[in-house]
Amino acid sequence: MFLDETLIKVAGGKGGDGVISFRREKYVPRGGPDGGDGGRGGHIILQVDEGLNTLAYFRNRKDFQASDGSAGRGGNKHGAQGKDLIIKVPPGTAVYNNETGALEADLKEPGQEYLLVRGGTGGKGNARFATSTNRAPRKAEKGEEGEYKEIRLELKLLAEVGLVGLPNAGKSTLLSKVSSSRPKIASYPFTTLQPMLGVVDYQEGTMVWADLPGLLEGAHKGVGLGHRFLKHIERTRVILFIIDGSGLAGHDPMEAINILEKELGNYSEGLIKRPRLLVINKADLVETRENLPAIEEELHKRTQDFCVISAATGEGLDILLEKVHVLLQEAPVPEIERPAVKKAVMREEPPYNIVRENDRFTVQGGQAQKRIERTDFSSEESVQELLGWLKHKGLYEALQEKGIKEGDTVIIGPMEFDYIE
Repeated sequence: MFLDETLIKVAGGKGGDGVISFRREKYVPRGGPDGGDGGRGGHIILQVDEGLNTLAYFRNRKDFQASDGSAGRGGNKHGAQGKDLIIKVPPGTAVYNNETGALEADLKEPGQEYLLVRGGTGGKGNARFATSTNRAPRKAEKGEEGEYKEIRLELKLLAEVGLVGLPNAGKSTLLSKVSSSRPKIASYPFTTLQPMLGVVDYQEGTMVWADLPGLLEGAHKGVGLGHRFLKHIERTRVILFIIDGSGLAGHDPMEAINILEKELGNYSEGLIKRPRLLVINKADLVETRENLPAIEEELHKRTQDFCVISAATGEGLDILLEKVHVLLQEAPVPEIERPAVKKAVMREEPPYNIVRENDRFTVQGGQAQKRIERTDFSSEESVQELLGWLKHKGLYEALQEKGIKEGDTVIIGPMEFDYIE
């Protein structure tokens, strides 16, 4: 089954913890600190694989976690780096941040890579804190948490030619005749609910055609498959309007042309200007032959290029392929319209937030959150450094403004203590 849009959650690996260690060797007095740093957590990387053409891999897997870095060791040995997780996606995958709606990456080229989330930085070992005034530091950092995001992946087909038409216009039959693709075909509307690709051999080259789901009037407003249909046309260089010349599917041929032009134009001005060819299908039917004089007269007035075919019998397909080949030689690679990236509002982050629940005051968030996460609370020296920073940032005054009283509980990370005035 074709899958063209999915939501996934991704998290980089946690950085390894730094370690507190001191050199201990026989005959070496007063060995110094030799605690190594923790290893970086693994990144998550998207990589384009030209062998894929759907997002089906993500149907049953929505959560991805890179491996954590290892903790440092004594002897100034750093921890091992977490293994990067590479996720493969098909060409034509657009990557959106689900929280902001911003486009992060547009992956089109085989082998192209995009760093989706970073792993956390490893914590520093105590060897990194040695100074001339503190030669035996008893503190180390915890590893940093990896980045976390919710990502929406959206696949836009990388086809050169897009077949567009109202339901039951004969697009699937046409694709099966000109390529080795074998889409499901039936004589009732709405048979194509998902895009189908076909490689068309012509002269000494090939063309990639896409049979796109039947378009309904009002698609630009989301009717039927709506935008899920229209977005697939964006990257096609040439558009073929496949028209049921018989009118037996419920639409007069000229009415069908007007509907298609209106829907594409309302969705994107760029699409209506894209090189296109009108293909009057079902020439083998009596009704089509009766309608042809009026259709041809109207199209000549509009100076619109067209050809008449029968996908069922193969009539006119050689002329169609020649016309499409010529259009592709002249058609530029389209510029894809993208939603505007939402600009982040820059504002100064507070040093911390204080959350009160009765007589319990929790210090969290803001600039302090990363310091709290990386503090080794088993090390008195690390804890005192954190408390000194919080005091410098006005913690005691802020607690008093929140109404704290002597004996109330203050919570910082895993540490709880009674407030004393």
